[in-house]
Amino acid sequence: MKCIMSVKGTKNTEVGVIKRVLDKDADSEVKSGYWKYISKSEYKKLKNVDKSSEKINTGDDVKNEKKSTLNKNTKRKTGQKSSKN
Repeated sequence: MKCIMSVKGTKNTEVGVIKRVLDKDADSEVKSGYWKYISKSEYKKLKNVDKSSEKINTGDDVKNEKKSTLNKNTKRKTGQKSSKN
């Protein structure tokens, strides 16, 4: 497996897209001139940055959902108690 990065934009890919592909596929894509080889460490570095940002965003969304659900439940409970009285 090889890591490659696009150096020219096409209708299917943007410049700077990094992917990991089989050796045969990498050879043909690099020969086309639209891709170049990059180190695996660079691939991993960018891959980990993307995952950490996704986790942070997802974590915030989940926390916000829980808070809004708690607020709704609290309001309903207090509303039910006051209607019984």
